[in-house]
Amino acid sequence: MFVLLNQKPAQVMDLSGNKVKEISLPEIFSYPVRKDLIRRAFHSSFSMGLQPKGRDIMAGKRTTAKSFGINLGLARVPRVRGAGEGALAPNTVGGRTAFPPSTRERIHEDINEKEKRLAIISALSATTERDIVNKRGHRFAGNLPVILTDDLGQIARTQDLEEILIKLGFADELERSGYKRIRAGRGKMRGRRYKRTVGPLLVLHDSKLPVINAALNLPGVDVVSAKEVSVIHLAPGGHPGRLVIYTESSLKVLQDRLGGLIK
Repeated sequence: MFVLLNQKPAQVMDLSGNKVKEISLPEIFSYPVRKDLIRRAFHSSFSMGLQPKGRDIMAGKRTTAKSFGINLGLARVPRVRGAGEGALAPNTVGGRTAFPPSTRERIHEDINEKEKRLAIISALSATTERDIVNKRGHRFAGNLPVILTDDLGQIARTQDLEEILIKLGFADELERSGYKRIRAGRGKMRGRRYKRTVGPLLVLHDSKLPVINAALNLPGVDVVSAKEVSVIHLAPGGHPGRLVIYTESSLKVLQDRLGGLIK
């Protein structure tokens, strides 16, 4: 038996930010925020997309180094003849790795399907909590959750979508989402040179709406349908509380998809 919180009221707004009506959120938004469950589901989904990697079995072994033996006053480290420098052994420069990664290693973290769906419900509930959303660093002073009419899906131009978001009070959030910085460390050489701030997420009731293409050129803004939304979208990095914009019809799709689990 799952203990639900009281159902929360919410406002539905038009594209100009004017209140259209007030509704009660579906019961899935009243589930307690389980950060441990969200983090576990995130790691499961994230590790599913990782590519297994291994090492060449001859890495660090292509050398003529041999140990000189004992009774010479030297450590028995394999050494290159003539140069005297150590090689081959794990504790030498350029030597082999002691425990290299293997393609047979299990890197995917398993999770039960029911547990995974509960994590999505918990992450959805976190999007309505002001303290959790602010803790992620989002800059928005309006009411949460942000629910717009289905007219949002018909926006076809990036400029029009940006103007609508500014009218709704997302100007500071869009400025924050445009921040891009160079990654620290080796990742710069591995195709991950830049890191970009995660911005708002648009949850739509259909996956074939014009606004999907309109949002592609807004940095940090992501779009996903209610049938496909997951913890990866709602809690990037395993941290709940992403700033989410819902369409009115997407709430019904989410309730039909996940509501049966908590009845």
